[in-house]
Amino acid sequence: MASRPDLRARRRRWWIRLGGVVGILVALALWAFWLEPASFRVRETTLRLGAWPSEMDSLRVAVVADLHTGSPWNGLSQLERIVRETNAAQPDLILIRGDLVIGGIPGGQAVSPEAIADELAALEAPLGVYGVLGNHDWWLDGPRVARAMESAGIVVLKDTSTAVPVRGDTLWLAGVSDAWEAPHDIDRALAEVPEDATVLAFTHNPDLFPDIPPRVALTVAGHTHGGQVHLPLLGPPRVPSRYGDRYAAGHVREGGRDLFVSTGVGTSILPIRFRVPPEVSLLTLRATPD
Repeated sequence: MASRPDLRARRRRWWIRLGGVVGILVALALWAFWLEPASFRVRETTLRLGAWPSEMDSLRVAVVADLHTGSPWNGLSQLERIVRETNAAQPDLILIRGDLVIGGIPGGQAVSPEAIADELAALEAPLGVYGVLGNHDWWLDGPRVARAMESAGIVVLKDTSTAVPVRGDTLWLAGVSDAWEAPHDIDRALAEVPEDATVLAFTHNPDLFPDIPPRVALTVAGHTHGGQVHLPLLGPPRVPSRYGDRYAAGHVREGGRDLFVSTGVGTSILPIRFRVPPEVSLLTLRATPD
């Protein structure tokens, strides 16, 4: 039979272990529900693209995805910081990937698209600021969100394209509407683009990527948030895509075509991010040497 000192020592070790487990759980909860969602970074990524012309080598494109302004720790003051740090990175071009607003999310507080647009009006890039709408924008009021963006000087492309002069050459931007809530007509978006042109397509939801034709040099999307949670060894438990985690985040190359999916800024459904920090993706587009 164990002596009283032995029993006390065992109990003490048990409480120490329990305290350690509770401490780890509390630390993980603070990380996932506060520290990481409240953080922000501009993350630079270099993409080498086989179809990218040398005349546009090192073009810098800021991808602002899934702002969800009003989600926890992500109000207008955070948006002002996002705009300031995006401008400080000195991109040549800024693409806004939709989902400016939030739906119902625990701890969130709705912010009007007009107030969001007032902050976005300060974005600066020599080649302009362009945007598309996301599913949350449509769920609120797509035309209203589009008007707010346009009032801020953002060119909203809805299944259409525009030519942008770049260093004596021409880059065509093709904006494709949201896969869930809008017509998303890829053929219409590319209808005016010359067959031999350099094309950068952008849309909210990457599920459209399998239908993007090879003549598009790069497709840029958002929507997935990288799953918001990325478990060690297991990856994201859930990604809002019919393709699972195939297009969850980052650079994807399939059949000679290139896609980049930004993990975005805000949160949706649950106010949590774990190992998927909020970010604006700053892409440096490089031509692949012959």
